[in-house]
Amino acid sequence: MIFPTASNTRRPIRLSQATRRWAWSSMHGVYGDEAQAHRAVLIPKDEQFEKLPLIDRQDEALLQVCRHAPLRICDEELISGSATLGVAFRFDGHWHSLPALYEGEPLAGGASHLTLHFTRALCQGVDSYEKEILTRMQDAALTPAQQRYLKSLLNVIDGMRIFHKRYLDATKDTKPAIHALLRQVPFSPARTFHEAVQSLWFVFVYTRLLGSWPGIGRMDALLGPYLKKDLENGTLTRDQAREILASFFIKGCEWIENPPPGTGDAQHYQNLVLAGRDEQGRETANEVTYLILDIVEELGISDFPITMRIHEKTPEKLLRKIARVMRHGGGVIAVYNEEMVFQTLRDQGYPAHEIPLFANDGCWEVQIPGCTCFSYTPMDALQALNRAIGADREGDIPAFSSIEDVYEAFLRELDRDIEDIWQLSVGSAYKNTGGIWHGHHPPYTAPVDLFEDGCIQNARSYYDLGPRYTVRSPHIGGAPDASNSLYAIEKAVFSDHLLTFPELIRCLRTNWAGQEALRLMIKNKYTYYGNDFDESDRWHTRVLDDFAALVSACERRHNPCPVRFIPGVSTFGRQVDWLPYRTATAFGARKGEILAGNDSPTPGTDALGATAVIRSHCKANLVRQQCGAALDLKIFPDSLKGENGILALKSMIRGFVALGGLFLQIDTVDTQTLLEAREHPEQYKTLSVRVSGWNARFVTLCREWQDMIIQRTTQNM
Repeated sequence: MIFPTASNTRRPIRLSQATRRWAWSSMHGVYGDEAQAHRAVLIPKDEQFEKLPLIDRQDEALLQVCRHAPLRICDEELISGSATLGVAFRFDGHWHSLPALYEGEPLAGGASHLTLHFTRALCQGVDSYEKEILTRMQDAALTPAQQRYLKSLLNVIDGMRIFHKRYLDATKDTKPAIHALLRQVPFSPARTFHEAVQSLWFVFVYTRLLGSWPGIGRMDALLGPYLKKDLENGTLTRDQAREILASFFIKGCEWIENPPPGTGDAQHYQNLVLAGRDEQGRETANEVTYLILDIVEELGISDFPITMRIHEKTPEKLLRKIARVMRHGGGVIAVYNEEMVFQTLRDQGYPAHEIPLFANDGCWEVQIPGCTCFSYTPMDALQALNRAIGADREGDIPAFSSIEDVYEAFLRELDRDIEDIWQLSVGSAYKNTGGIWHGHHPPYTAPVDLFEDGCIQNARSYYDLGPRYTVRSPHIGGAPDASNSLYAIEKAVFSDHLLTFPELIRCLRTNWAGQEALRLMIKNKYTYYGNDFDESDRWHTRVLDDFAALVSACERRHNPCPVRFIPGVSTFGRQVDWLPYRTATAFGARKGEILAGNDSPTPGTDALGATAVIRSHCKANLVRQQCGAALDLKIFPDSLKGENGILALKSMIRGFVALGGLFLQIDTVDTQTLLEAREHPEQYKTLSVRVSGWNARFVTLCREWQDMIIQRTTQNM
């Protein structure tokens, strides 16, 4: 068994051979294929069932899943519980549904882009939730609907008890050590590291079983105190703890399958956030942090994308470990600039004691875990610009006398898009009736509501303003492409007079037909975003700054409203989906070319290496992008050889933090390897790449998405 690596240094071996064999099998999709063979629990057609209110049918469907979902107990596992029904992660092309079908359709969907409050489940046990709900139900001021809602939360706990007892019974004779764990957790507080890992896994996998995809968040902060205690009292060794954690990670691969090519197979939002400072400014990285990095370094498991919280005093030991894992490739580890995130949260008015708790939503958007309902809506800045200048239609060509006139028209289009997003994600979703705001027909989300602070107290669901914070975020994509276009228009039309504005628009409308020499001149004459060139980078900075200002203005227009409306920067791969709707560009790209991902340079326009890209990106005031802004870098593996490669990665991370970057995704991959994997997928089944906020096995991507990864500029250090 050789776990693939992009590095000329082989992966270390620390885990037992049995664990490594199990990891190999799990990563090759045996359990994911099994889950798709047992897709859902089927509820027989029943007239009485159909007469029940929808919430009663949904609760009963949940309980049926808990009663009848197949159990899976692997010989090698040290913790138990599995999400074994395929509809929970894929149903007829749609994501995450409650895996109980009535007349061929699921009765409820699921939720994602959230991180649950696992700390309470570990420290107090699930029984504490039941006590709180029963106490809350004594309030005479609750409406009948609120009482019924709280009953659904009790049904979630009842379902967990059913599911848990089935595993308790199944492990009694076959897995006595796991049986002993399950007698304590997750209903009572975890007392040891092993119990804590089992409790975390069981709560996590239970919500997955029921069709939701939560992130895990700060796993080292959750588990570190338990391991510290066990190591100090000698009840556990570091090697034993690593094997226990490895079970968690290997079982997290149970949804890997062999699906039809698409956007990838490892995008179930089970992200981790590690290290960083606490409220007193102390570094929180601990033994669990390093053991997790050990496991990823050895096995290359990419199904738990990891983001490290980095600050100016991050220990050199930790940075070195991060660099050692990064150079193996797969894009498994990304970086938050912690101080920048702290500042964005301060600017939004979050309480000081909550800010150090931040994690992400399952991709990389910042949130306070366990109390935030989050969603985002993408928008394409390049399409907005093309509408403004008339490149996307026939007929009259708008008259502009200066680049500033062009830019003002572009901002008007951006503002319309932002307003449309507000109306879609807030205006039509939340209503003020008699001075009280409510979600408009919120979907069934009881399995996640239980673990979101505020839902029990408010007797409201996740999408009904139950959690303490509800956040909606318009995300600008194509900002580098739009800024390159603005710079090209400024230079080629209004400064260098290579062509008139009407001539440019005719070129864009005809995809540069008959104008190849002119197209190549504009493409190659100017230095675009990503090369540390102030003249073009200022357009990128200006676009992002004005986008953030427009989002804030939109939020102010619609006050009062309890929903936070904040800006972010991303594409999440939608540069592929947007291809049919984009025209040729003013900076010389043809219609159909895959352009910039997230806030990274347009492929092929960045020629001066990774450092220049970082400098261009960080000239923008990224703290204004309160939801986050991601920069993707693809590094050539040969530039990371030996000790110099480790030092280069450490320096690059330090530089990104010092310059004011916010979120950095690094992948180490050779384009030739990707080309070979595309032609011979059977030889590269575990080759992982960073797609956007998630990782995927390259061979599970469709041709267009593979092209997107391949065409990213590969940088030397």
